[in-house]
Amino acid sequence: MFNDKKEREDPEVGGAGMADIAFLLLIFFLLVTTIDVDTGIGLQLPPAPQEDQKPPPIKTRNMMKILVNAQGMVLMGTGEPEPTPVPQVKQKIKEFVTNRGQNPNLSDSPDKAIVSIKTQRATPYNVYIDMLDEVMGAYRDLRNQAAQAQFGKTYDQLKDGSPEKGKVKDTYPKKISIAEPDQ
Repeated sequence: MFNDKKEREDPEVGGAGMADIAFLLLIFFLLVTTIDVDTGIGLQLPPAPQEDQKPPPIKTRNMMKILVNAQGMVLMGTGEPEPTPVPQVKQKIKEFVTNRGQNPNLSDSPDKAIVSIKTQRATPYNVYIDMLDEVMGAYRDLRNQAAQAQFGKTYDQLKDGSPEKGKVKDTYPKKISIAEPDQ
């Protein structure tokens, strides 16, 4: 009688709530997870010209031509383009834009300076992006310097739509022309 041992049932974890917990965890992770989305190159395109509208005349000294060829070489200049390493693109753009008519081979003024970028179909994408980053960086540096000198803040610290930001933007307008690639 004392030796009679009752067999105990093995304890079990209730499985009824597992589906609910898994569903709640799934919802939680969907809500708190951020998904990185490549947005591409952020450029604002100008409005399409009228069909009968001809492009305005531009002095050759006011147009910095940049060609990125199929071998990944960057050629730039106002006249005959010369090979330029990508890290030197920013400095050349700054010199071109801020020339203010001093050097007869560079732009008359920042508002007349145009940067024309052209590629070939086989241009390496990473070289094109690096070169475009240098061009954008040159304008960012110029705008930051102007904002710092005039308002004691960087261009990014100025409020969007403020007259100060508009004044700096008018001082160094970003005129970049991206031409269709060659075949």
